[in-house]
Formats: sequence, structure tokens, C-alpha cells
Amino acid sequence: MIGKDNDTLRVLIVEDSPIVAERLKEALREIRAVRVTDIIDRENKAVDAIARGGIDIVVLDLRLNRGTGFGVLRALATGDGERPIVIIFTNYDLPEYRRQALALGADYFLDKARDFERLPEIIETIRDQRQPPGLVPSFT
Repeated sequence: MIGKDNDTLRVLIVEDSPIVAERLKEALREIRAVRVTDIIDRENKAVDAIARGGIDIVVLDLRLNRGTGFGVLRALATGDGERPIVIIFTNYDLPEYRRQALALGADYFLDKARDFERLPEIIETIRDQRQPPGLVPSFT
């Protein structure tokens, strides 16, 4: 569900690298009706933030400072409530990681080195698919 504040899509970045997190934030800042709500680098904090609600998309690294993206996916699989769309964004594009992440409920699996430019496109597509029919975007 799109956020109530001006139909903005709310994105949580879960990433252990401050440099990558900042690059992601900058790239997503350019997208209309998308807002980065927070940047988190630990599994337990990510699980808590998602459990509080108000997140539409999670951009999730597999390797975190404490814990893993797989742990976040497992928590989402057992949790109640509205589940955000999960985009795995990792340097570890291994077939077994891809299979496991998708089996645990990830919606997308992207390689940081190869797919960085695809991430904003995917988020724009999700935003466009979630906007109510007939909604005219505001460009103010």
C-alpha cells in the first residue's frame, strides 16, 4: 500500500556499506513519489522497522553488519501484517543465494555491480502499478 503522505512510496534501505547506502539514497531521491524512510545496517533493526509498518519496499543487502538479509526474509515470512516488496541488492549473485532468497519471499534479486541502474527503474514500475487508476501525478 502506498504511503498516505502524498501517495509516496516508502523505501527502507538495509545496507551495511555507508557508501552504497548513500548512492542508493541519492538515486532514489530522483524518483517522483518515492521517499527513503531510513537506512539500516543490522538485521534486528531492519526487522523492527518493518514490523512497525509504514514500509512499501525494502532494498535488502544479504550481508549486514550484524545478521543477514536472509534473517530479515525469514522474519518477514513468519510475521503478521502487511508485507513490503523486497528487493535483494547484493554483491553475492550466486545461484544458491538467488534460489534461497526467492524461496524466502524476495520479490527481486539484483546484483549491485551489474544491476545498479535497474533498481530505480524497478521502483518506478512498482510505484506506477500501485497508483490508483486515473491518478494524475503532481509535479509541484
